[in-house]
Amino acid sequence: MLRHVHKTLRRSVGKALHRYDMIADGDRVLVGLSGGADSLTLMWCLKERLARVPIHYDLFAVYIDPGFEDGFSDDLIRYSDGMGYALRVEHTDFGPLSHSDVNLENPCFLCSRLRRKRLFEVARELGCRKLALGHNKDDIIETLFLNMCYAGEISTMLPVQPFFQGAFTVIRPLAFSDEEVIRRFAKEMAFPEFVNSCPSAATSRRAEIKAMLKTLYRSNRKIKGNIFRSMSHVKPDYLLQ
Repeated sequence: MLRHVHKTLRRSVGKALHRYDMIADGDRVLVGLSGGADSLTLMWCLKERLARVPIHYDLFAVYIDPGFEDGFSDDLIRYSDGMGYALRVEHTDFGPLSHSDVNLENPCFLCSRLRRKRLFEVARELGCRKLALGHNKDDIIETLFLNMCYAGEISTMLPVQPFFQGAFTVIRPLAFSDEEVIRRFAKEMAFPEFVNSCPSAATSRRAEIKAMLKTLYRSNRKIKGNIFRSMSHVKPDYLLQ
């Protein structure tokens, strides 16, 4: 089973990396770890790939600790050490701040924005122009629906996305990888489960969209693939001007 899942995952990651030319020889890549199956799988894939490709790149794992009680940063450090890579932890108060009375925005939006800002700052310090994040195919589809429902626009995350006039580039090597495959791979690899202590984790807008899409997918197995393909087959002439 593991060999089949690994082959499927390696194929989808390789497809994304090559189609968008995500990583070049000599790149210094900051990998954003969250402790979830996606980011742990991403780090494993990028590290394992180094032994098979004719280029070299350096990986720097970074975890932005949001500052909730019962955090798992120490456990994540020990796990990373056991996997053969050093983890840098940035301790912040972004989580409690985003859920406090001083924040008038959606807590998830503010927390995400602050964590992303800190990742860019650390990337600059480490000399990394590439930031690898663990967003997968399901995340990209969900973001499309989030933006339509709550922002009134048709947009989503890109597999390769430049920031600050090209000073940094966010890459998403799992862009073609299904969440289900990643979960199966993480289970077969016995990746530890780090519990997200965020109070909004189970009640966020993304969780609502995910539940809606799961219901839709159950009605027709082709729907998910069709939605994903539709984002690269846009007909502007048939959209409202």
